[in-house]
Amino acid sequence: MHFYRPLRPIAAMTFDLDDTLYDNAPVIRRTAIESHAALQAWHPSLQDVTPAQYQQVRNRLLAAEPEIYHDVSEWRRRAVEQVMLDAGIATPQAARGSREVMAIFAQWRSRIEIADETHRTLAALAERLPLVAVTNGNAEPHLFGLDKYFQFILRAGPDGRAKPYQDMYQLAAERLNLAPQQILHVGDDLTTDVAGAVRSGLQACWINLREGNLMHINDARLLPTLEISRLASLTALI
Repeated sequence: MHFYRPLRPIAAMTFDLDDTLYDNAPVIRRTAIESHAALQAWHPSLQDVTPAQYQQVRNRLLAAEPEIYHDVSEWRRRAVEQVMLDAGIATPQAARGSREVMAIFAQWRSRIEIADETHRTLAALAERLPLVAVTNGNAEPHLFGLDKYFQFILRAGPDGRAKPYQDMYQLAAERLNLAPQQILHVGDDLTTDVAGAVRSGLQACWINLREGNLMHINDARLLPTLEISRLASLTALI
């Protein structure tokens, strides 16, 4: 544990999900494969659609509607729908098809294994402090057993712009009825989690899971309050 700023009293903690509480990379790889297979299988005209073609449609949507990236699920659904439209599928069928493919995506997206240490740490913290999840992603914590530790879950899109924008940080403070500086946000990303939290007035804990050096990482825009390398270290703060 390394401190970069004075630690103020902590009345609540907020947590990023992906790559903070579990390894998200294998989940995303598997989900991308299974959901693309579902897209190809949905209609004969889609069987030759490649992941590169799908990505081109996603990029096209983002260029036309830059704000769509704040809601990754809707961005993905719209991209699937547009692929179907481009293949000549009628609008009502494409709308239905995009929802059905996204249902397959959702099934795989939340097939996440959580380490025992994560469960033990969150359980110990939740006994002493209110915990909140603040995520830019679309995993569903109730499907992999983490929802029970959180007072509530804030998600980019439905609950505001994606981190590092202040929307969800401010909403968390409001719903907790706390001043932002009373909250410690924990996350792995130096831009969305650390810089976003600090600029929103929260304290920030960077969980450095890959032995990175804060002084030699380009994303290090603002210093966190503290740095840890294991989630369990947080229990020392309470």
